[in-house]
Amino acid sequence: QVQLVESGGGLVQPGGSLTLSCATFGIIFRGSDMAWYRQAPGKQRELVAGITSGGTSNYHDSVKGRFTISRDNYKKTVSLQMNTLKSEDTAVYFCNAQGAQYGRSNSRSYWGQGTQVTVSS
Repeated sequence: QVQLVESGGGLVQPGGSLTLSCATFGIIFRGSDMAWYRQAPGKQRELVAGITSGGTSNYHDSVKGRFTISRDNYKKTVSLQMNTLKSEDTAVYFCNAQGAQYGRSNSRSYWGQGTQVTVSS
């Protein structure tokens, strides 16, 4: 079984910072591509940042220069450091993994439960 567990969400003032973490279980982590998505009420889920199994990262234009995605292949975690937060960043943030479960050969997409980030005064 695969499980992704996010943490670190909360309420922060505009201009502040938060770091989200995602712990993974049951997935071949070092062979998986990881990503953070977010979804605001009434809007589609969008890719915020991604990092491949090889360590190459990419970002949504709206967060470039402010957010940093990283992975730890020993702890099997992926993090998202968010700086200079804006009200537009308010959303539920989801951890995503694209990879294989231990004992299986097929690759698929897995999702965490989500963590709320609210940027407000």
